[in-house]
Amino acid sequence: MNTVFEKDLESKGYIDESIDPTLDIVAEIQRLKQEKNAVILAHYYQDAEIQDIADYIGDSLGLSQQAAKTDAEVIVFAGVHFMAETAKVLSPSKKVLLPDLKAGCSLSDSCPAHLFAKFKEKHPDHIVITYVNCTAELKALSDIVCTSSNAVQIVQSLPKDQKIIFGPDRNLGAYVMKKTGRDMVLWNGACMVHEIFSLDKISDLRAQFPDAKFIAHPECEEPILQQADYVGATSGLLKYTIENEASTFIVATESGILHQMQKSSPTKTFIPAPPNNVCACNDCPHMKLNTLEKLYNCLKYELPEVDLPADIIEKARRPIERMLEISEKYGL
Repeated sequence: MNTVFEKDLESKGYIDESIDPTLDIVAEIQRLKQEKNAVILAHYYQDAEIQDIADYIGDSLGLSQQAAKTDAEVIVFAGVHFMAETAKVLSPSKKVLLPDLKAGCSLSDSCPAHLFAKFKEKHPDHIVITYVNCTAELKALSDIVCTSSNAVQIVQSLPKDQKIIFGPDRNLGAYVMKKTGRDMVLWNGACMVHEIFSLDKISDLRAQFPDAKFIAHPECEEPILQQADYVGATSGLLKYTIENEASTFIVATESGILHQMQKSSPTKTFIPAPPNNVCACNDCPHMKLNTLEKLYNCLKYELPEVDLPADIIEKARRPIERMLEISEKYGL
């Protein structure tokens, strides 16, 4: 079952139309936002111009939580599918819009819910922990949801003899296993952005900038993480660059975060870790599908809308609430 419903865009008058180049698109987006009582969320991996117009910038779950606290009737999530789904789960009465309905996620796509359900059946005595970067359907099959910043602590909060399935990211799962000493059954999924960094090119960069700090997201592969001075979630990487005294940082995650790093520390230098291809930096093609023009049309027509069945919303909310309960209990 597909839990994301694409509305009949043409019948509702939606056209992904070209924008008049003389239009002050930023001013128009701000006007429409007020008119529609909308809140704009932008993930760290969005283009700089979208980040700069957003009401909130951050990681996916944190953004959905922020939106739920507002009195906005409309949530525009400049991110990808699963993020908009999570916003709908936490704000079922609000209308949730995604500027480009084709903005998917390689990690989320690597774990179809129907296949994961069969995988889960093979391990009936295991508790299921899923990384928040997955579909609402997958969350609905889970016992606890985690983020990259609290995954280690969530696993540590469980009894040592508790058997665990961890999905969908095998790299984050392996990182958690190493940090906790726990043996978990891992789903074999991964993020394309975090799997193509070149260790050789990074080593060359480190030789070129010997005083630079090399920081990496735990979705990266183990050889990359072994070389990192700091490993953390996107928000943790940003905080590290603000608080650390180093003047130069080599950053192994999606390059969109460098915009916030540069804004927060304008005198420091940030270098995107090179991937194993001809590109100069590491961009997520799905994240970059969203544009200011699509954001404008999205607000204007209140489409495309992301919706979910009521039962999926209810089932997907429970493991998120379980995570929050654990976080509150252990002060995470």
